Amino acid sequence: MSSPRAAIVTGGTGALGRAVVKRLLASGARVAVSYRRTEEWRALQAEAGASAALFGFEADLADAAAAAAFVNQAQQRLGLVDAVALVAGGWAGGTSFDKAPVDEWSRMLRGNLDSAAYVCRAALPHLRQQGGSVVAIGSRAAEAGGSGMAAYAVSKLALHALVRVLAQENRAHGVRVNAVLPGTIDTPANRDAMKSAETSGWTSADKIAQVVLFLLSSDSAATSGALVPVDAPG
Repeated sequence: MSSPRAAIVTGGTGALGRAVVKRLLASGARVAVSYRRTEEWRALQAEAGASAALFGFEADLADAAAAAAFVNQAQQRLGLVDAVALVAGGWAGGTSFDKAPVDEWSRMLRGNLDSAAYVCRAALPHLRQQGGSVVAIGSRAAEAGGSGMAAYAVSKLALHALVRVLAQENRAHGVRVNAVLPGTIDTPANRDAMKSAETSGWTSADKIAQVVLFLLSSDSAATSGALVPVDAPG
């Protein structure tokens, strides 16, 4: 497998982000991550070790200017960017659309769609210089539909549409764009939030990260515009 040389990972301090960062570093890539909380960045640094080629930048990626500044800082530190993993995002729901908090709609669009769109807008000129790959974290549940998740589902479905469009727009430039669609990710936060849930069907963050690394690598060179389900137990 020919792995990326220099990768950006948004949301790199979360459970799935950390798994993606770990896989990238193990493959020999230099990695730049965005973060919102300093303590989470420090924890990731400690986990990776002092010798890791890991760089962090505090940024609100739902702000276009901040996202562009993050990408440019990352490119300067890494020397080039040939991979982007769009892991940052969030979930909110559990209440019907008409009864959900008014700000839930804008929060989901900002966190799941705007952040990815602004990072892509800033990163694509860098990726086109030598070719590369973008992988977004979509949602299997959004594709399937379900009550109590209107804002989340709309934000993720819009992200899926963006992936398809960017894949077509950048095919001739040697840049591939795909998404993975997890189901429920087996993380401490999800276990804490759903204490009575049956977890045997959940997917580990590391297994999802393995698929992300494959899509970022040259082994998936023939794949672009795909929405890949990664919701099997493991």
